[in-house]
Amino acid sequence: MRRIASSLLEIARSRIELIGIELTEEKERLLGVAFLGLAAMLLGMLALVVLTGLIIVLFWDTWRWQAMTVIVVVYVLLAAWCAARARTILREAPMPFEATLAEFEKDRDALRPD
Repeated sequence: MRRIASSLLEIARSRIELIGIELTEEKERLLGVAFLGLAAMLLGMLALVVLTGLIIVLFWDTWRWQAMTVIVVVYVLLAAWCAARARTILREAPMPFEATLAEFEKDRDALRPD
């Protein structure tokens, strides 16, 4: 009986350690992606502001309203594409703790009486 209890406790301990490792990995991945995403957005916005200003200055005397309209339409289309892409990425993301759940399934199957 002691060996069974000891085995069960060891299994539970190893699964909890696995959950902790997966949580740490997920946290580090999310922080890295968030930082890179914010940096990309900041730099992209700066580039867009400068590009927008340049286009408006170039067309100011002749086609200023048309140039501004084209710029707005392009920005809206790009924003919609980015939102759709982000939604797709989130939907297709792997389920968190897959390895832990798989190990729990193996444990459950191994402990079932035949």
